[in-house]
Amino acid sequence: MTDLTTAVERTALLTAALRAAETQRPDRLYEDPYAAQLVGGIGPELLAEVRAATFPPDRPRTLPSTPDYNAIRTRFFDDLLLAAAAKPRIGQVVLAPAGMDSRAYRLSWPSGIRYFEVDRPAVLAFKSARLEGIRPTVTHRTVPVDLTDDHWEDRLAAAGYDAAAPSAWLLEGLLYYVPEADAHSILDRVAAIAAPGSVIAADLVNSAALTRPDMRGLLEVFAGWGCPWLFGTDEPEALFARHGFAVTATQPGEPGADFGRWPDPVPDRSVRAARRVFFVHGHRI
Repeated sequence: MTDLTTAVERTALLTAALRAAETQRPDRLYEDPYAAQLVGGIGPELLAEVRAATFPPDRPRTLPSTPDYNAIRTRFFDDLLLAAAAKPRIGQVVLAPAGMDSRAYRLSWPSGIRYFEVDRPAVLAFKSARLEGIRPTVTHRTVPVDLTDDHWEDRLAAAGYDAAAPSAWLLEGLLYYVPEADAHSILDRVAAIAAPGSVIAADLVNSAALTRPDMRGLLEVFAGWGCPWLFGTDEPEALFARHGFAVTATQPGEPGADFGRWPDPVPDRSVRAARRVFFVHGHRI
């Protein structure tokens, strides 16, 4: 099967390439034995471009370390989802978008969990072809639909999702790629079908990360691929509260989100001009 074609779809191949590279490290934070099958033909090229921008050979690094960030993000959300799935009331996990994620195959899930992957049809078809013959470790259902489409919730329900039962949602690598209005719409729509007590998790950047000169090299890479970063907020807790979620925002490098790998100082939240990333995690009120 040929590689994915649209810009946003191709970022899934970058994530797979990052996870394949992490799996080769002796100090890896997780092991993804399927990532190398999911990088496609262009995944290594995308990773090489990001590495060249992040680690220039002729000057010190000024950009955040994408490999370390991705490793921490993956491990952080691995742990969070498994902890959520271990809660007696939560029997559903939703990854939206799913991309080239292989958690349904590489993690050990409790019995009784129903696991839903939501993404564009081309993405799910590509992944299915690459993982042909490999069995997931959980009851696994795919929902081939774009999160900005009308009535994607109906497609999720048709796959067996129960909006009346608590669930765990992960919106990974999504919100900074969409306009602010779409980010609010997606959170509204998730909140409408997430029962009280449901777990929510996502990653976000702040406003400064979209404009600071010391982010330009990375921003230009993604913009050059046709998928610029569009949305950031300095108040992730307030953003999610507006949509009915009580959350905590943790920065890479803070306790619980470091794993001995974050290489840079962690800016205090009072420093508004600093670039930052948040791992948002909490529950539906």
